Amino acid sequence: MNKAENPPKVRLATPLDNEAIRAIYNLEVTNSTATLDMVERSEIDQSKWLDLHSGIYPALVCEINGKVAGFGSLSPYRDRPGYSGTVEDSVYVAHCARRQGVGEAILNELVNLGAAHGFHSILAMVGGGGEPSIYLHTKCGFEIVGVERQVGRKHGKWIDVTIMQRLL
Repeated sequence: MNKAENPPKVRLATPLDNEAIRAIYNLEVTNSTATLDMVERSEIDQSKWLDLHSGIYPALVCEINGKVAGFGSLSPYRDRPGYSGTVEDSVYVAHCARRQGVGEAILNELVNLGAAHGFHSILAMVGGGGEPSIYLHTKCGFEIVGVERQVGRKHGKWIDVTIMQRLL
């Protein structure tokens, strides 16, 4: 994706975005520790994922020059009722669109929507090697609140998860 001729545009994801979201996500599944998923999403899995990310748990896409360059979502943090005021964010940016403001545009809109939907706290769980994600979240007002040591395993190595939080 070339440098943006127009600023990144963030909007709610629709079923028409499923394939672009799936392509971005599956590349991270196979090539990184940004997610600890090990199996690529199928078309059916992707449709189910989008169905779960509507209403107060939205999925967003960011377009550059009319093409999906990244996506993000809010998800329930835990299923017990006492955690209902907290959500977890996810942000993924296509490799060819990095350093163009896509992640920041998505995360800022997720923060805005989280506040508008009445949530009190947003958590980010950043997998090993996630320095760009830590930088992004810090830039958007998140703080590191902990590190879970060697809680995941992928590509033959143990993965730490950095926990970041922003109170709304």
